[in-house]
Amino acid sequence: MNAIAEFKGELAAISAALLWAVASVVYGYLGQKIPPMLLNLSKGVVAIALLLLTLFLRDFLLPALDSTAFIPALSPPFVTLNEFAFPLFLLFLSGAIGISFGDTVFFAALNQLGARRTLLIHTLAPPFTALLALLFLREQLTPIAWSGMFITIIGVAWTIAERVSGTETSNPLVPGVSLGLLAALAQAVGAVLSRAALAQTAIDPLWSTLIRLLAGVSLLLLWILWKQGRRVLYQLGSKRLVAIVLVTAFFSTYLGIWLQQISLKFAPAGIAQTLGATSPVFVLPLAIALGEFVSIRAILGAVLSLFGIALLFLWR
Repeated sequence: MNAIAEFKGELAAISAALLWAVASVVYGYLGQKIPPMLLNLSKGVVAIALLLLTLFLRDFLLPALDSTAFIPALSPPFVTLNEFAFPLFLLFLSGAIGISFGDTVFFAALNQLGARRTLLIHTLAPPFTALLALLFLREQLTPIAWSGMFITIIGVAWTIAERVSGTETSNPLVPGVSLGLLAALAQAVGAVLSRAALAQTAIDPLWSTLIRLLAGVSLLLLWILWKQGRRVLYQLGSKRLVAIVLVTAFFSTYLGIWLQQISLKFAPAGIAQTLGATSPVFVLPLAIALGEFVSIRAILGAVLSLFGIALLFLWR
């Protein structure tokens, strides 16, 4: 039990990665039936409803916040904000950048580059996160932690960088790569902002998850309605698709982002983001179970990632 308490941030990040791995298989099916933006909006709305229900069952109490909410490296531009508004502002900004903008450009990169190249570029999100946390939150990592982070990233990158016939796109690379880099940077900024709001305050990760999703989903809804009008909301299709979205959103968005926020509260941002990015490794056993061919290279990349993950549990 002591080990679980000591590493609850890291364990939460790995649990989130596992849930996202399982959900990615389902979203691969749903993505052929539902437009990506609508799918992202739908799962966000479902997660918000579940979070509100959970908070209601927990008496809907707001967390107590104190003056430690101010992160010295971040607070000077916002000194006029009081100690309650400051972490809420950071979380709202985290949702707007990480969920609304980040997910949007990630989907755009998918359309330009395909899944393999986009995921490969997205492995830059953890080092981006670690560097931003070092600069703005003054989070210092040990050499073992840095080594584990980069070994894990290399293993994931090596796994998904393998050329797969029929997965390449004919679109120009420069726009897609630019979008992929923006998505990785947006995820990093969103994670660091969440870490800044959570690390030294009493705010519960459940509340931070709700605030981030409210920010991201509200901006996404306004954007969709402005661009496509209310008719886009009728593209969900059959009740069966709605049911699949509900179940998948429960695990991937409701539980997944909640676990991500727990990891950012109790583990350094770079480590939490690295462990959360290991979904491609967990997809491999699912692919094997579904009868797909998995190469020796992919298996070796997964083993390398697992070695890096082990080092991340030795950094303290």
